[in-house]
Amino acid sequence: MSSDHTNPPGLVVSTTEPILAFLTSASTDPHLSQELQQIASNLSSKPNVPYKSLRALWLASNASTRPQLVQLFSGSEFVLSSPKPREKSEELKARLQKLAEILERNAYAELVKDITPKKETNEPFSSYKDQLGFGLHVVVTMFTGYLVGYAAFRALFNHSPVMNAAGGILGLIIFFHTQAEEESVTWSLEVHPCTHRAVSLICRKPD
Repeated sequence: MSSDHTNPPGLVVSTTEPILAFLTSASTDPHLSQELQQIASNLSSKPNVPYKSLRALWLASNASTRPQLVQLFSGSEFVLSSPKPREKSEELKARLQKLAEILERNAYAELVKDITPKKETNEPFSSYKDQLGFGLHVVVTMFTGYLVGYAAFRALFNHSPVMNAAGGILGLIIFFHTQAEEESVTWSLEVHPCTHRAVSLICRKPD
């Protein structure tokens, strides 16, 4: 019974005049045990009492002197206790922390969006167009080299199919090698600006 009083389970009702009078009487009732009298004495000073403890006192009391249950609970109200707040798990805390960091970064990006330069969003498309254009240029160059070599050998070797084909292949190789050399020089000038400056100084006419 004492454990029920210290941690009362179930319903809790507010202390009214009838309940207070019953508890005061039960605290000195000789029909009750010493433990029940002590419980009644302790509950008489509380603003709210557990229904389970109050009912146990009422059942143990003398039936001829105890009040009716309707009279005992007249004017009393149920007291609803606030639930204990749930503790957040470590995983939930980590997720909330990560979400807070993301929101903070987004807020900062929104704050400085007019200050920082905008990122280029068309870079992949531009790179794709450059690669496609370069590929077409190489194909056209090789085809042109083949035609030039084919026409040259055809004029030299009296329309021999084997020699004409060999001339076309030779022209293709020569044009491809020339194109590769041009691309190498262009890449060198783009990657190494100092090389471009040196070439400009060498090619400059003397004063």
